[in-house]
Amino acid sequence: MSAAALVAAAQRLDAAGFMPSKSGNLSLRDGDGFVVTPAALPYAGMTGGDLVRVGPDGSAAPGARHRPSSEWRLHAAIYAARPEAGAVVHTHSPRATALSCARRGIPPFHYMVLLAGGPVRCAEHATFGTQALAANCVAALAGRRAVLLANHGVVTIGATLAAAVTLAMEIENLAGQYLDLLAAGLKPVLLRKRDLAEAAAQFAGYGRGG
Repeated sequence: MSAAALVAAAQRLDAAGFMPSKSGNLSLRDGDGFVVTPAALPYAGMTGGDLVRVGPDGSAAPGARHRPSSEWRLHAAIYAARPEAGAVVHTHSPRATALSCARRGIPPFHYMVLLAGGPVRCAEHATFGTQALAANCVAALAGRRAVLLANHGVVTIGATLAAAVTLAMEIENLAGQYLDLLAAGLKPVLLRKRDLAEAAAQFAGYGRGG
């Protein structure tokens, strides 16, 4: 996956309103490290040359134009814990972030939670950019491909960048549907484990959920 694809994905999410005020960050695994979007740089004018390669110890490659994202620890922790992850996407998409500020996850009210591996948890709160946040994220991400960060935003992972981006968009969609139900005073009817298992089998037949 090229640097151009990472920049294009960041710009797509930014244009969709998922990355307000230069928030959020994306990365791709690269050998024993990863390539990540830089800190405090507007996405609209970003180029491949602005990306930062970060080693496993958190050091930026020599000659980097910018500092890596303040959330580089989060990305590093995920790659260390999840060898299947090829990409990490962190957004501040509006509806999912609103839900995270209530410190509520996304229950199995719709079978599309299966794209995340099941109901989406909300990680315990920690200050942005810290190792504590990274640890809380990894813990809540166990067995899942998406997590909400309390009072913060969303993290998704995927074997590919496209999968992680698609999942970030679906989490925002699910969060919006869930909040709409709550706002209408309706109690969501949650799917049973059997229902989810049957849906997962259908997904397998369609090549989805990976």
